[in-house]
Amino acid sequence: MGIDVSKPYFDAAILPVINHLKQSIVTARFDNTPAGIILFEKWLTTLQVPIDESTLLVIENTGIYHRLLWAFCTKKNIPIHIGNAAHIKWSFGIARGKNDKVDSIRLCNYAHKHNDELIASPALNPVLMQLKDLITSRSRLLSQINSIKTYIKELRTVSDKNVQKVLEQAHKAAIVGLAKSIKSVEVEIARIITENKAFKQNFDLLKTVPGIGNVTAVYMICCTNNFAGKISGKQLACYAGVVPFENTSGISVKGRSRVHKMANKELKTLLHMCSLTTIQKYNEFKIYYARKKEEGKNSMSILNAIRNKIVLRAVAVVNNQTPYVDKTKLMV
Repeated sequence: MGIDVSKPYFDAAILPVINHLKQSIVTARFDNTPAGIILFEKWLTTLQVPIDESTLLVIENTGIYHRLLWAFCTKKNIPIHIGNAAHIKWSFGIARGKNDKVDSIRLCNYAHKHNDELIASPALNPVLMQLKDLITSRSRLLSQINSIKTYIKELRTVSDKNVQKVLEQAHKAAIVGLAKSIKSVEVEIARIITENKAFKQNFDLLKTVPGIGNVTAVYMICCTNNFAGKISGKQLACYAGVVPFENTSGISVKGRSRVHKMANKELKTLLHMCSLTTIQKYNEFKIYYARKKEEGKNSMSILNAIRNKIVLRAVAVVNNQTPYVDKTKLMV
């Protein structure tokens, strides 16, 4: 199955394969609501589609709009692959025109073509979804505070002092209210982490890595589904956009190795703050930063290398289930 999901509805396309032979694709549209999911299940039953492990469903990651389908697949034990939209789109090659029905058919063909290599996404964890929503809400509230502060700061150069004073007073209550909201969100995040043994264990391990604080640890847990599937450090570093890629071809293209712009920008920002903390508070990274500067390296290039080190160590402590040990302190 391939399903194209949007906020109000989703388009489903089914490709039956009998004795390794593709049959005609069948399509239908359903409301993206609990009632629509019930009709979708009845439709599958009418078409005699196996609602079990023998059916593969592929959808694009839509943020929150695919959660009802994800929950349905988890409940019915249907393997679901929630793929990166850009990766799936590029796999189509040159494609002219699109609509929801056509996209569902393309996803269906994608599922058939790549079924041997697609990895099923982990089962939907309601508690993890709550944690994701909370950390996202915190980021948005913080962004609103920063936006207000920036606006007030810019007004100081062009606005009358009396007007400036009135505006600052008017926005002060909003900033205080937003700060209280952030505090309440953080309290709820701490409660969920504390009450969930699996989250708490990985959270404590991540906190042992130099530079990683509460927010970064929680964000890593959210974006990795609590490190499900034993992801590697290189995979997470690539996802965070801190891995430089070579850019050469033959003798004509000799570009510098650069990080790719396709990345989780928020995780990358958090890791950048972590790297700044490490070069100020941890001798291991202070020495590393100073040595690379003496070698003539660019400051941002060094910080990116430190971000990469932090990610690799974060994944290592979780996968090995052992706290980080600073070996430089053990040297005599």
